[in-house]
Amino acid sequence: MKITTVGLDLAKSVFQVHGADARGHAVVRKQLRREQLIGYFAALPPCLVGMEACSGAHHWARRLREFGHTVRLIPPQFVKPYVKSNKNDAADAEAICEAVGRPNMRFVAIKTVEQQSVLSIHRVRQGFVKARTAQANQIRGLLAEFGLIVPQGIGNIAQRVPSLIDDSGPLPVPMQQLLNGLLENMKALSGKIKELDVQIKSWHQSSDLSRKLEAIPGIGPLTASALVASIADARSFKNGRQVAAWLGLVPRQDSSGGKTKLLGMSKRGDTYLRTLLIHGARSAITAAQRCNKPNAWLAGLLARRNPNVAAVALANKNARTVWALLAHDREFQLNYVSLPVIG
Repeated sequence: MKITTVGLDLAKSVFQVHGADARGHAVVRKQLRREQLIGYFAALPPCLVGMEACSGAHHWARRLREFGHTVRLIPPQFVKPYVKSNKNDAADAEAICEAVGRPNMRFVAIKTVEQQSVLSIHRVRQGFVKARTAQANQIRGLLAEFGLIVPQGIGNIAQRVPSLIDDSGPLPVPMQQLLNGLLENMKALSGKIKELDVQIKSWHQSSDLSRKLEAIPGIGPLTASALVASIADARSFKNGRQVAAWLGLVPRQDSSGGKTKLLGMSKRGDTYLRTLLIHGARSAITAAQRCNKPNAWLAGLLARRNPNVAAVALANKNARTVWALLAHDREFQLNYVSLPVIG
């Protein structure tokens, strides 16, 4: 029987393949070693291949496309309901094969090598920022044990701690040496973050799409480059609200019996992107409040709601604007008003 749909369960060394024909009957169930995978799919007639969007998925999707296969990446949480009974590689591959054929299934856009490279820089930078914050908190905690209180903020550590650990300070010599070493490590982390910032800004300047997003108030080079690389293909989303929901910027629902109940924002999706958008929205709100002619929509929102609520609302709006610019190849217009569709 001809294989029309394949579910591929990815792993480091052993891959599980589940193939089905046009009627959905299982035709192939087999394991492949990593070195066998390319040869197997190169000999297989073009078909629909489904994989979970996990580590290595984008690489394998690009490779299998080279052989004429149609590749779809599925979020793992959407595959789980199709797993029968106990979990194992064969059951996972069968569930993927079943899920990829569903007409209403949602898929993840396949990223290019360039997009993955930019996202890797963002992830490493994010790790350095977390490490620097942890180092600053550790220094602050150690000083508190000796009754020396330093206010929160990375800048306060760099400005105030050196004067507390000099030879004339109240700390013993071993403690001074320890804190000097921690300060040097913190400075090294800051240097690495600055180096990655330069790389991100350089890529941002070379990308037309990223520079287009920078025109939106509240979105800078860091956020713009992360959004372009993460969204990949904006046309994979039906509308801007789907992008906002993907980022967790829409309310959670607990509706039943025809009664709609909206809760706080869902916080689903990528925490990093959501954080960048919300922090950027806070900066845009501060800039708007200083402006003599603030945005009417934003001014009205601030008059009705708490600034934190307004920041999330603006982040939601910016996410939808990002989709409109990327999906329809438009330029940002500050006072743009959409016209109703007639007919």
